[in-house]
Amino acid sequence: MGGALDGIRVLELARYQAGPRGGMILSDLGAEVIKIEKLGGEETRKSPPLVRGQSVYFSVYNRGKKSLCLDLRHPRGKKIFAELVKTADIVLQNFRPGVMDKMGFGYARMCELKPDIILGSVSAFGQYGPYRERPGFDPLGQAMSGLMSLTGMPVGQPLGTASSIVDRYTSLHATIGMLAALHHRDRTGEGQEVDVCLMDSGLTMVEIPTSYYLATGQEGGEGGRPPYKAKDGHVVISASGREMGSRLLRIATGDPDAVANTGAFTGRMSLDDSPRKKVEAWCLDHTVEEIVTALVEADIPVAPVKTIPQVAKDPHLWEREMLVRMADPVAGEMYLPGATIKMSKTPGRIGPVPTPGQHTDAVLSGILGYDRTTLDDLRQAKVIA
Repeated sequence: MGGALDGIRVLELARYQAGPRGGMILSDLGAEVIKIEKLGGEETRKSPPLVRGQSVYFSVYNRGKKSLCLDLRHPRGKKIFAELVKTADIVLQNFRPGVMDKMGFGYARMCELKPDIILGSVSAFGQYGPYRERPGFDPLGQAMSGLMSLTGMPVGQPLGTASSIVDRYTSLHATIGMLAALHHRDRTGEGQEVDVCLMDSGLTMVEIPTSYYLATGQEGGEGGRPPYKAKDGHVVISASGREMGSRLLRIATGDPDAVANTGAFTGRMSLDDSPRKKVEAWCLDHTVEEIVTALVEADIPVAPVKTIPQVAKDPHLWEREMLVRMADPVAGEMYLPGATIKMSKTPGRIGPVPTPGQHTDAVLSGILGYDRTTLDDLRQAKVIA
């Protein structure tokens, strides 16, 4: 079975994570994503960690795409890209605002080539605003949005997340925007530019305390969510509401008449809160397995805080094909993430990781009709590779 986006062609001019991850999702859903790289391949092909010479970073975000190595600074390279734009539905890019215009391919120019083209633009601070020209990566989005000031609280200090969470959020917003633009185009025939950025995406993760502050002048609304320490690890407990919190307190104290305040165990109360201290003491006397077993039986949301090795062996993720083993042209074999979006009629597909320029000839001959002589000439002139 095919994917929901079969027949959609995406030209990807994106590097690192937020942009390429959006292209990855479109590819998973069935779109033909042609990744246009510099000659020799983009720089993240060498980004650690490496498995037998293959970048896990590059592989995770670029599986399933076609690779076309093209020199976009060369006049003939620009001509090729312009011809490809005429055949595309979406162009996805994550250069700094203004760079595409300098290259000669701003949104206005693209509309001249393809009036209904959709341009997905991913940046650090957006296509307009006081910070638009600043470069940036995920940690800056966490810092500037206020997310970093909440992470680690109330038990520590401002802390960036170990994974690039703002990049991932931004890729989702880019994907949602591009899909919405496709729907609008189908109804009206109009293309448009989709503008998403790291700072905006970071703000969506602190929208409750920000809105609360603007309304009251007070900080609050959401705080840290420290886990509970067990004998052999940590657990997270989210007993929401008076009834569920009371059940938790009765288990922890052995008092059948214990009653908790509404929301006492959602993770947003003070660390010196008396009900929490009682649950903390109970957890310290039990193993993670004992706590999880007891609370699952009581229908109280609970989860162990797992290590990466534990996650990698979790049978639930393997059954849902969130982790897949795939043949790799460099490493021989890689373990990559599966499709996050499960669709019953159009499941899409997870493709292999391309080598640099692997599909250059196939794309230019199959889409643009270039013959072997033309391809050899372009390669000798170092326009393609």
